Amino acid sequence: MSTNGQVAILGAGVMGETLLSGLLRAGRRPDELLITERREERATELRERYGVDVVTNIEAAAKADTLVLVVKPQDMGELLAEISPAIRPTQTIVSLAAGITTTFVESRLPEGVAVVRVMPNTPALVDEGMAAISRGAHCDESHLVLAEGLLAATGKVIRVPEKQQDAVTAISGSGPAYIFFVVESMIEAGVHMGLPRSTATELVVQTVVGSAKLLRETGEHPVVLRERVTSPGGTTAAAVRELEDHKVRAAFLSAIEAARNRSRALAAE
Repeated sequence: MSTNGQVAILGAGVMGETLLSGLLRAGRRPDELLITERREERATELRERYGVDVVTNIEAAAKADTLVLVVKPQDMGELLAEISPAIRPTQTIVSLAAGITTTFVESRLPEGVAVVRVMPNTPALVDEGMAAISRGAHCDESHLVLAEGLLAATGKVIRVPEKQQDAVTAISGSGPAYIFFVVESMIEAGVHMGLPRSTATELVVQTVVGSAKLLRETGEHPVVLRERVTSPGGTTAAAVRELEDHKVRAAFLSAIEAARNRSRALAAE
């Protein structure tokens, strides 16, 4: 199976457009890509911005070698019913819908079609995404390599067993929102203590970016890095004690478990 065939992205929302722009930046030619969008105004915008063909879902299913399904979980059943008559056994289906299992997709398509499940996240917008991929019943190594090649255009890719995808959704899929929540809280604290909002924002954003880079580039455990900032009896120790007293660690665990449980529930709706 060639990785140079035509790729169709079904769904031109934020993640669909992010993947499209990432593939173009990574060297894909516009004539190798298709995207679907029902609204004519939005379709015109996509054509003008990226130089790609904007087609219907059925046209995409008939033309492309690889279909990337980027729709909301509740819309997946309707989309699969629409495209199923045009699907061929030689095609690869890559699904980016949270909570939707490969079995769900396979059961609504012709027998034998390879389905790869993906959980991406929004930092893909700046080519720092984290995507986890899982194989369906009819996948082989070549299908996984194909999916990795597509997702690598917007960040990192790892392989996980499908049974871990709900946990992945809770950690990295929803994860950016937790980070933004912490950032928002830190900025508000700065404003409360008398800093101008712009100053507080710059301080917090650069601290988060720098801390993430330190984690990635040193490879050290976060506990080690945290302890280096935490002098005995100092300011950081006082702050960390407050976080522990307010059970912030336990709150994160409960929140992430709630996200995992919601991911599981989405598949049953």
